[in-house]
Amino acid sequence: MSSSVLYMSMSLDGYIAGPNDEPDNPGGDGFDRLHEWIFTADPGWNVRPSGPARDFHDEGNATGAVLAGRRTVEQVDHWGGDTHGVPIFVPSHRPPGPSVANYPLVTYVSDGIESAMAQAKSAAGDRNVLVHGAYTAQRALEAGVLDELQIHQIPVLFGGGRRLFDVLPSRIELDIVRVIDTPEATHIRYRVRR
Repeated sequence: MSSSVLYMSMSLDGYIAGPNDEPDNPGGDGFDRLHEWIFTADPGWNVRPSGPARDFHDEGNATGAVLAGRRTVEQVDHWGGDTHGVPIFVPSHRPPGPSVANYPLVTYVSDGIESAMAQAKSAAGDRNVLVHGAYTAQRALEAGVLDELQIHQIPVLFGGGRRLFDVLPSRIELDIVRVIDTPEATHIRYRVRR
């Protein structure tokens, strides 16, 4: 059975995006600092890294579907309609823009986060669902449909930007599943207690 897993790089003070996170500056100022851990000597998003980062890269690319927030997908133009060849589900209360018609793997779901996650898990089969986006992660936690969190804790203090867990309705208990410490980041996997 598939699990839903939030994959996110985060500063020590809880930011997943820097200041000035806007459509013409996706991720905000300093955003690349949160992802330096995955780059090799030949940096780039499509380069397979070495060392422990390779395992996380491969793990993310082994997922069977993506559930991502509207703001996230629109800032990256839905990854051109293809993120490692799997369906992309976007929970949203508004219909998508016209460009989505060019992306057959992208589905906007208007009847709630629970429905979006159910569709993503169905599409993923026995593989996991990769979850992206702060607001989407918060809503998935609130609805009880987020199973795990893979946080890449970066040794930097941003001091401003967009926080991952800015607004939660109540306390949520987590169990630590795995910790891998490297000079670039501490990678902590949590399971949500039910």
